[in-house]
Amino acid sequence: MANGTESIPMDDTDRVINRPDASDDGADLKSLDPDAMKLAGMGYKQDLRRNYTVLSVLGVGFSLTNSWWGISAALITGISSGGTVLIVYGIILLALISTCVGISLSELASAYPNAGGQYFWASELAPRRYANFTSYLTGWLGWAGSIFTTASVALGTGAACVGCWQLAHPDLTIQPWHVFVSYQVVNIFSFFFNCYGRTLPLLGQVTLWISLVSFFVILVVVPAKATTHQNANFVFAHFVNSTGWSSNGIGRDPEPKLTGYGKAFIVGLINTNYSFACLDCATHLSEEIHNPEKMIPIAILGTVAIGFVTSWTYSISLFFSMTDIEGLSGTLTGVPLLALFNQALRSKAGAIALEALVIATGLGCLMACHTWQSRLCWSFARDHGIPASSFFSKVNSRVNVPLRAHLLSCVLVSIVGCLYLGSRTAFNSMVTACIVLLYLSYSIPVVCLLIRGRNNISHGPFWMGSIGLFSNIVLLLWSCFTLIMYSFPFAMPVSAGNMNYVSAVYGILAIIITADWFMRGRRQYRGQGQRHDETAVFVRESVDGKAGDYS
Repeated sequence: MANGTESIPMDDTDRVINRPDASDDGADLKSLDPDAMKLAGMGYKQDLRRNYTVLSVLGVGFSLTNSWWGISAALITGISSGGTVLIVYGIILLALISTCVGISLSELASAYPNAGGQYFWASELAPRRYANFTSYLTGWLGWAGSIFTTASVALGTGAACVGCWQLAHPDLTIQPWHVFVSYQVVNIFSFFFNCYGRTLPLLGQVTLWISLVSFFVILVVVPAKATTHQNANFVFAHFVNSTGWSSNGIGRDPEPKLTGYGKAFIVGLINTNYSFACLDCATHLSEEIHNPEKMIPIAILGTVAIGFVTSWTYSISLFFSMTDIEGLSGTLTGVPLLALFNQALRSKAGAIALEALVIATGLGCLMACHTWQSRLCWSFARDHGIPASSFFSKVNSRVNVPLRAHLLSCVLVSIVGCLYLGSRTAFNSMVTACIVLLYLSYSIPVVCLLIRGRNNISHGPFWMGSIGLFSNIVLLLWSCFTLIMYSFPFAMPVSAGNMNYVSAVYGILAIIITADWFMRGRRQYRGQGQRHDETAVFVRESVDGKAGDYS
C-alpha cells in the first residue's frame, strides 16, 4: 500500500480559501471536519451523520454478502450442477476472484470515498465527453442489481419461514402464494429496522454476531448429531451432473462427458458466486464513517476473508453430514437445508431451531440489503439519476436516514416479488442478473481507470500497485465470463419451465435506462462537469454551514 494525496479538486478549495473577501476562511477550514471537507471538495454536502465504526461497516458488509448463508440458500441447486466438488472448490475459486474484486473496489473507494460508489468513480474517471452517460449507466446497473439482490434474499428468507411451518404441519401443501406472502412480510419487517439512523451502526454489529454465532452452532451441532457421515471422497471428489449438459456441452466435442461436466460446473458456479456478491456495500457508507479512505477497504476485504472461512468450513461440515441427497432435493418443505437438519438431528423441533438461526441471519442480510440499496438510491438521486430525484434525494434529519429513497427501494422489491406468482423460473433469473449487473457496475469505473492511467489519479492510502492492476484485469475478465456463461440455460433440454430468462431481464432494463436517459437523464443528470463547477460553492457552504453537526 502506498500513501497518496487527497482525491479532491484542491484547486477549487484553494480558490475559496484565497478569495479576497474571505480573510477568515483559513481559520474556518481548520476547524471544519476533514471528512466533510473532502466531501465538499467532491461537490457534495454532508447530509448524514458519521455514526459508523469500521466494525459496524464490516457488520453491514458481511451481513449483506453473508457467504455461508448464500451457500445455504443455493445448496442443492449447486450440488445438482457439479456435486460437492462444485461447492468445495468453487468457493476457493470465487474467494480468489472476490479478493481481486475487493482490491479493485478498495483502491477506488480509498481514492474517492463517496456514497455514490461505482457510479461516482465512473463520473470522475471517464473522459469528460462520455462521463455523464457512463456514470448514469453505472448507477442504474448498480441500483438494479441491489433491487434484485434484495428480492432474492427476501425470497430465500420467506421460503425458509414457510418451510418451517410445513415441517411442523406435514398436511400442508406449499403453494406459491404462501411464499409470496412470507416474502412480503419479511420485506416489510426489515424495512422498519432501517428507519432510524442512530441504531443502524449497532444493528450492523448485532447482525454480524448473529451470523457468526449461528454459523458456529450449525457447524458444530449438525456433524455431531448426524448418525452417519460421508467419506472424504464424497466431500472432495464427488461430481454430479443433473443438468442435462452431458451430450454435447458447448458445441460438439470428441470428449462429450468432459465438456458436459465442464458446462455443468460453469452453470453451477452461479450459486457459489451468489455467496460472494455485493462487495460494494461498504463503499455506499463512506459518508457515514470517519476516515473512510482507510476504513472502507478494511471492511471490503474483511468481508471476503470472513466469507471464505465461514462458507468453506460450513459446506464441508454439511457435506460430511449428508445421508440422502435425493431426499433433500425432493423435500416437501421446499427448503433442502431444513431437510438436511431433520436428517441429521432426527428431530423436527431441532431442525426448526437450527433453521431459525438461518432465518435470523437471513433477516440480518435483508436489513443490510435495505441499508445498501437505500444509500445507493439516495446518492444516485442527488445527481438526478432517477425520476423525481429532488424528492428522493432528501435525508430525513430527524431520523438521519434517506427515508424516501429507502421507501422507494422497498416498494420496488415488493413489486418485483409479484413476479414469483407468475413464474418462479423467471424470478430466479434475477438472481443471475443481480450478480452480473453488479460486476458490470464495478467494471465500468475500472475500465475508465485503466484508460485514464492508474498513476494519473491521486491515490488513496490503500493502493496496491501492480497487484491492483492484476486485480483490475481479473475483475474485467470475470465480468465478461459471467455475462456470457451465466446466460446459458440452467438445464437441457430447454423448456419454458427451466429457461434462463436473464437475457430478457437485461433487455427490459436496457429499455428502461435508454428511455429515461433520452426523456430526462441527458438534460437533468448532474455529471462530472457540473459537479466540478459547483465544487467551490459546496466548499463555501460547508465552511459557513453545519459540518460540525455531522462529525
